[in-house]
Amino acid sequence: MDERRKESRVDGTDEAAVSRFVERFAAQLVQAGMARMPARVFAALLSSEEGALTSAELSEQLKISPAAVSGAVRYLAQVNMVSREREPGSRRERYRVQGDQWYDALLERDAFLKNWQATMREGVEQFGLDTPQGRRIDDTLEFFRFLEKELGSMMERWAAHRAEHLGG
Repeated sequence: MDERRKESRVDGTDEAAVSRFVERFAAQLVQAGMARMPARVFAALLSSEEGALTSAELSEQLKISPAAVSGAVRYLAQVNMVSREREPGSRRERYRVQGDQWYDALLERDAFLKNWQATMREGVEQFGLDTPQGRRIDDTLEFFRFLEKELGSMMERWAAHRAEHLGG
């Protein structure tokens, strides 16, 4: 195991330390464009011992309403960052964050890139490369093509890195 992971360990029962991590990471996700409540819920799930919490547990930990949890989880599920599961023998749902949620989220973006490229191609055809807007749209199209190409090779490198460093 990587030595960095052994250095400073925070006890999961240290509520203040967990709260500091959740709020700090959530703030960084908000800076990157995620809405505040989904960011807080995601950070709480990520930092939970089992990677899963119920709506009531999230409400209590984050001091938010069940409705706020529901909205946040709905968004996070739509972007494949959390999954819902039933507790055995109960009607209660648990929300789980997977270890590979970033990988899955990036793969989902690949479909967006393909759609955006199609629209950019139409824009280039509509405006033509001899116009300023046509050239800007073409530049965007080339950027999306580059991202699509690089995303595939990057994901392959990640799979190899993960297998080597994380055992799977």
